[in-house]
Amino acid sequence: MRLPNLQWVAAMKIKLFERPKGRGDLALLACVAGMAAFGCVMVYSASYYAGEVGYGDRFYFAGKQIAGAVAGLAAMAAAAFFPYKRLAALKVPLAVLSLVMLALVFVPGVGVTNYGATRWIGFGAFTVQPSEIAKYAFVLFAAAHFSGHYAAARSIKGVAPVLGLGVAFCALIIAEPNMSITMCVALLMLAMVFLSGTNMKTFAFMLIPCVVAVPVLIALEPYRLQRLSAFIDPWASPRGEGYQLIQSLYALGNGGMFGVGLFNSTQKYRFLPFAESDFILSVIGEELGFIGIFLFFVVCLFIVWRGIAIARRCGDAFGYLLAAGITLVYGIQVIVNALVVSGMIPPTGLPLPLVSSGNTSLIITMTSMGVLYNVSANN
Repeated sequence: MRLPNLQWVAAMKIKLFERPKGRGDLALLACVAGMAAFGCVMVYSASYYAGEVGYGDRFYFAGKQIAGAVAGLAAMAAAAFFPYKRLAALKVPLAVLSLVMLALVFVPGVGVTNYGATRWIGFGAFTVQPSEIAKYAFVLFAAAHFSGHYAAARSIKGVAPVLGLGVAFCALIIAEPNMSITMCVALLMLAMVFLSGTNMKTFAFMLIPCVVAVPVLIALEPYRLQRLSAFIDPWASPRGEGYQLIQSLYALGNGGMFGVGLFNSTQKYRFLPFAESDFILSVIGEELGFIGIFLFFVVCLFIVWRGIAIARRCGDAFGYLLAAGITLVYGIQVIVNALVVSGMIPPTGLPLPLVSSGNTSLIITMTSMGVLYNVSANN
């Protein structure tokens, strides 16, 4: 079954990057694996000074990233061979598990706090960020719900289960606080309902409250107002809220056309906060220049294009929505991260998928790409 709102994609009839029938999209897996390997190199480059000074080990962050990439490759391979249609049966268990994990963040002794935010749960030496899992749990729930109830998206009652889960996720994530992931889940919620073939009345019912909620959430927390002020004029507080954005722009400007060379960034010497995680794109720009950034985004665009192509070719509603949702999660995060580090939107903490330091994001993203491959192999 083809759902209506992607008919314009099919109408384009573009054959570029089409795969031969009878096998999965191996080019997608190759790009994902290559991007993870590139991330390991850049995490090392961006973090070796901080690791050596802070932990006495220049490979402190890079070692974790390499371990995450290896685990991610194994998870991606497993997901690539696990029949994706069986995942529909996990929509409720995975949604409940995600809710429980998001709630555990607030349990003393279980939740882990860093830099004023409690976004992780700890298991001994290991930490997990539940919001990274929640994004894909939501995609799975929405895909299974709408594919099993074809007319559900056209009524508010039919959309209610998906809307309720999305709002519950957003409420728990914003309480951490984590505005960036909250915005991603909200955008994902709107996109999944739209792609399922909703009508304008139902879509407006969801869209208007989301639009109104943004300024309200910003106004509720003083630090968000400060970040908005820093975005408008970072030089008004060059040593305060505007510092990170200014350093990011310095890094991008210093890179010029061809960059200062791999491992030669100066901003990573503790000038740019979170150089190995949320702002690793700034280090990429400084070391590899505009050309390096351009080539990086070409690969990102290729991954998104392959995801769209897989969704467009899919012969069943569940696979179509699942592939589209996975692609949306990746694409939204890349775009938001790029806009943040370039000063196009207010600063907010959001990892660059497959590249930023952080094993939860890396492993879950690679697993989702294995599922995307599985959809391509079975359609």
